Amino acid sequence: MTVDASSAHQNSLPVSSDKMLDLLRAAGCEITAYSHIPLRTVEDAKTVQGDVLPSGEGVVNIKNFYLRDRKKRNYLVVLEQDREVDLKALGAQIGAPGPSFGSPERLMEHLGVRPGAVSPLAMVTGAETGVTLVMDAALRRAEVVHLHPLVNDRTVAMTPGDLERVLSGWGAEIRWLELG
Repeated sequence: MTVDASSAHQNSLPVSSDKMLDLLRAAGCEITAYSHIPLRTVEDAKTVQGDVLPSGEGVVNIKNFYLRDRKKRNYLVVLEQDREVDLKALGAQIGAPGPSFGSPERLMEHLGVRPGAVSPLAMVTGAETGVTLVMDAALRRAEVVHLHPLVNDRTVAMTPGDLERVLSGWGAEIRWLELG
């Protein structure tokens, strides 16, 4: 069964997508919001990139992993969308032995989102529940980052500086990961 992570069900989230957009604007972030078909995977996202979502030099699209290690610690890993990932090697690099994908129930409990809508903006909840945020250092070098505002039928474009500032404001500490 596919879980609907679209804005049609945003009011069942701890923080709705509409509220997230309001929080970003209130924090002084310059954002551009886009609506599109629900995107659950990188392959789905690529169908709207360059069409609904602008693409080109300086624009970084991301993929997000909610992981749990053998010690039951929770991680949100945010990478450039085309980055190849060896989960075991990634776990060793971030100090997470035996990483595996967290369940949809834990995802909702710790990040307040459904599968397909995972985003660094979920740290609005994750910072309070002790999720460790690990982000690809390539995002810092982008001009614009595209990310979901807690639902998968919307994308927000914002600068890495605004993203970092808002995450810090929520108490999220970012561990930057240098990958080849």
